[in-house]
Amino acid sequence: MSYLELFIIAVGLSMDAFAVSIAKGLSVCRVAPRHSLCVGSWFGGFQALMPLVGFYLGVTFSRFVTSVDHWIAFFLLGLIGMNMIRESFSREEVAPDPDFSVRTMFIMAVATSIDALAVGISFAVLSVDIWSAVAIIGATTFLLSIVGLKIGNIFGCRYKTKAEFFGGAVLLLLGVKILVEHTCI
Repeated sequence: MSYLELFIIAVGLSMDAFAVSIAKGLSVCRVAPRHSLCVGSWFGGFQALMPLVGFYLGVTFSRFVTSVDHWIAFFLLGLIGMNMIRESFSREEVAPDPDFSVRTMFIMAVATSIDALAVGISFAVLSVDIWSAVAIIGATTFLLSIVGLKIGNIFGCRYKTKAEFFGGAVLLLLGVKILVEHTCI
């Protein structure tokens, strides 16, 4: 998998964290550097950790799934992408919460990075260089979370659903690309 493809996956995965960061930006009157570091570190850290965990789970069980690995990657990325697209059309609104405590940030970081666990499993079956992938995903999410925090503080909830839709579409299309590459070869 190329660095460009890894970056595209990273952007897609980071859209949940980006959307939550927008909501966090709404919750504060002024974004302080500590807010940016907090949001970027929690979301970027967990987005990097979860694919690593998923990768090692996938490697452990890869000998059982090598003949259907492209279908697994397609299914996981497609499922995650479709779920993100579905959530982008949801009218359910979450009130902005100015709480940046460890407990709150931990819960949000885990919730926004579950998708990355499944992507990590698909990385194992696709033999991706996990350390490059983890670095790219973590750094991309770190930066986009900080940008989302600032956007939320400036523009409000206007872009939240568009970000979720875009992220879901990217993951869905990458799943289709993987399937097409493996079934046409």
